[in-house]
Amino acid sequence: MSELVFFSGTMDCGKSTLALQIGHNRSARGLQGVIFTRDDRAGEGKLSSRLGLVTEAVEATEGMDLYAYLVNQLSTGGKADYVIVDEAQFLAPEQIDQLARIVDDLDMDVFAFGITTDFRTKLFPGSQRLIELADRIEQLQVEALCWCGARATHNARTIEGEMVVEGAQVVVGDVNRPAGEIGYEVLCRRHHRRRMTSGSAQAGALSPDVLPVNHA
Repeated sequence: MSELVFFSGTMDCGKSTLALQIGHNRSARGLQGVIFTRDDRAGEGKLSSRLGLVTEAVEATEGMDLYAYLVNQLSTGGKADYVIVDEAQFLAPEQIDQLARIVDDLDMDVFAFGITTDFRTKLFPGSQRLIELADRIEQLQVEALCWCGARATHNARTIEGEMVVEGAQVVVGDVNRPAGEIGYEVLCRRHHRRRMTSGSAQAGALSPDVLPVNHA
């Protein structure tokens, strides 16, 4: 029976790499898939991994009917055996409903990959809807690590190297952006609560000793 599967995790935990691997394994068995993505770091219509792997994809733009896209492809002689969706957190809830309809009405497996919460620790609407509808939710086994070495559980947005907790929910960036730009960093809950990024931790470690020193 076909399933809607949600693979979730923080940034930098290998979601896109796994999406590419699932596509490779199925194409090696003669199956054809449709890959949707949204706001990938490599640009429009791309699914990319930080390991350097990139493949072509269909950009799931705002308002696009994903179910209708598949029906049109099948009705015009195209083939599709499964669907992969990367950056699924950026989809609208109604587009997640369309993914569920692809599973139920077209009998296709849909593999959705995305982060669950934003830089404010709030659920993305697309991820929330996936949690509500998915047949299975899989936590990625490759654990991203906070700068302190603990398991990273939260995504932090940084501007000029400083963590921010206000702003638009979706601003495209990456964990490898220069400190002067909008970027992202994965943190454990403790350091996310304290707004302590790797940069601020290093700055604190380099601060001069402020304890009083008595001279004889």
